[in-house]
Amino acid sequence: MNLDSIMDAPDILMEFLEYHSTVRGHSDRTVLAYYTDLKILFRYIKKKRHLTSPDVPFDKIDITDVDIDFIKTIRLEELYRYQSFSPESQNTNNALSAASRCRRTSSVKSFYNYLTTKRHLLDANIGLELEMPKKMSSLPKYLEFEECNRLLSVCDGNYKYRDYCILMLFLSCGLRISELVAINVQDIFDDHIRVLGKGNKERIVFFGDACKEAIDNYLSVRNVENVKEKDKNALFISQKNCRFGARGIEQMLDKKLKLAGLDASRYSPHKLRHTAATLMLKNGVDTRALQEVLGHSNLNTTQIYTHLDNAALREAAMANPIGRKHNQN
Repeated sequence: MNLDSIMDAPDILMEFLEYHSTVRGHSDRTVLAYYTDLKILFRYIKKKRHLTSPDVPFDKIDITDVDIDFIKTIRLEELYRYQSFSPESQNTNNALSAASRCRRTSSVKSFYNYLTTKRHLLDANIGLELEMPKKMSSLPKYLEFEECNRLLSVCDGNYKYRDYCILMLFLSCGLRISELVAINVQDIFDDHIRVLGKGNKERIVFFGDACKEAIDNYLSVRNVENVKEKDKNALFISQKNCRFGARGIEQMLDKKLKLAGLDASRYSPHKLRHTAATLMLKNGVDTRALQEVLGHSNLNTTQIYTHLDNAALREAAMANPIGRKHNQN
């Protein structure tokens, strides 16, 4: 993320963003989320305290004067109210989602931790008292094996080898969409890919023969003759002769799902990642190994997939003697 292009953030926020971008090496997406969440926080506080004219649109409220003295006046109850505030939903019934509230709270807690432990500008960290909103736990949606084959079978047209290869990498390797779009040709090896995951952590992901064939077929037709110089190393090239971006891949998948007769509203690139994880687990992959494949830093994140093996759950139910049919005579 080009921080020099940000003109509406106070110095204290810019220092925080630079710390996460350069010192912590966080992705542009993470830094942008921090910027957006904290920008909304400062504008929200100013609006609620009537520190700006009511005629000024929310996204035009000036926050460049926010400093550490202002931040010291922010109260815990204001942070709680901010958790569910959304500029877009002020005049509607659309509430902020639980995931968005959790992300926003995480941004605030990280900001206060930085001010307290890194900059030593605050005597007390009220972010520690801010509780994370409860997030409903749900099982991830995934495609069955037969549905995967249907999806792969509809790849056709001028970009059929590219699209097939993308779907194979999602379904075989369980990649995140950000990881897939970042792959360069030099990251591909005979039986594995070098992937740059969250937090700029590199990992090796192996693939099988079918996936290798898909990669080889695509590389044999990959044309970079008119591709922009900065994108010539990109593995996947778009119709616009540049690196194939996340939005383009989402649109491609949406079309393929519809062609395969699948509900496009239920599935996304991340659901294909869930599918890969579920199929691996159902076919005997150890949870620890799956954690490494998916690039999860916490095993708890991986363990959600252990609830998806219905065969094991059915076997457990059948083992209970109370559930067996008894002869009543």
